[in-house]
Amino acid sequence: MAAEENAPGRGSSDAPVRWFTVLSDPACPLCRHLRGWLERQRQLVPLEFVDVASAEARARFPQLDHARSQSEITVVSDDGQVYEGSAAWIACLWALEGYRVTAHRLSTPTGAPLARAAVLAAARWRKALARRDGREVGAPTVQGAAGSPTTRPYADADAEADVSCGGECYPRSG
Repeated sequence: MAAEENAPGRGSSDAPVRWFTVLSDPACPLCRHLRGWLERQRQLVPLEFVDVASAEARARFPQLDHARSQSEITVVSDDGQVYEGSAAWIACLWALEGYRVTAHRLSTPTGAPLARAAVLAAARWRKALARRDGREVGAPTVQGAAGSPTTRPYADADAEADVSCGGECYPRSG
């Protein structure tokens, strides 16, 4: 039986992860920077990038809450396992040759608070960049002039962005 035939029903310990899909926001400078950095690293597990809330993302992952994915990093494994927040960043690091040990450390009870703090700091930075550029974090991406992605402007510039990890930074089945 081919590996592809086993993928949908395999358990978490039955087969290795073959790839991760990272949902990223093309309108966010931080997301673009981190995507570029991830793409330049040697990957032990291939990282594939799909624009968050795009038609492709919705078609490939109909089970996801795409509005939530716009405000919190989301990674989906080839078998449908969904990672959000710090768990998603740890999954990305684990996929990289030079950062697997770091990913393991961040996934421990001692490292988890550091991973969560890093994700919250990145979310705050992303929010600050969006405010500077007059955008709303997590706003639906729409096509602008010449087909470039843009976002809708802030409805309330003082509104808090949803950056909480809320203890939900554990993988969940999709």
